[in-house]
Amino acid sequence: METEPVISLRAVTATLGSRPVLRGIDLTVRRGEVVALLGANGSGKSTAVRAAIGQVPLTGGEIELFGTPRARFRSWSRIGYVPQRTTAAGGVPATIREIVASGRLSRAKLGILTRADRAAITRAIETVGLGDRAGDSVNALSGGQHQRVLIARALASEPELLIMDEPMAGVDLASQEILAETLRAQVAGGATVLLVLHELGALEPLIDRAVVLRDGCVTHDGPPPQSLGQHALPGHDHVHPHTSSTEPIRTGLLT
Repeated sequence: METEPVISLRAVTATLGSRPVLRGIDLTVRRGEVVALLGANGSGKSTAVRAAIGQVPLTGGEIELFGTPRARFRSWSRIGYVPQRTTAAGGVPATIREIVASGRLSRAKLGILTRADRAAITRAIETVGLGDRAGDSVNALSGGQHQRVLIARALASEPELLIMDEPMAGVDLASQEILAETLRAQVAGGATVLLVLHELGALEPLIDRAVVLRDGCVTHDGPPPQSLGQHALPGHDHVHPHTSSTEPIRTGLLT
């Protein structure tokens, strides 16, 4: 028996400015799945996840979260979201603990952190390998460490669903390994995960399913591509410089 959908997008369309970005996509992520959303820049990956959590208005279609229409959904503590390429504090002076604590407020009653809340914050910081730096200013961190703080903030609410937008982009190798191990632990604990990725990289062993977008449409939903990078995307056309012909060679899973 299939498990219940955690995210469901049906015939979703969205426009940014005057440009259609999502053109009727269908996407279902079921409880316990790890799904990678792949595609070239501008294919609609980030717009799709931002639409799912209400940051992008729809021009058509329906979205449900945990079986509830998005417009009526209120249990946001069940979802941890890591945005794309941003600094943890946006230039505002703050410590690692203060930033991560902000991710727990959705569970705190009247905004007051209990002992259990503080313990969850500490666990989240330790999970991403920054336990010894909890009191440090985020302004002193590297790009990879900023990303780890953002992930800890998402984990602080102990979410059932974790959505991460390009978590490995611009991150050093040491942080990539820590982030991959963090995600493994969340998956082992039963979390549902939706990842926006440019390529699978170190996360490939965790991926159950890949959904590929092209020009705002789903072109593949199934096993992840075997190779990595832009050339791995189903339907990708490219010209091999070592061939005698300039005719594009089609690669990928779909034709």
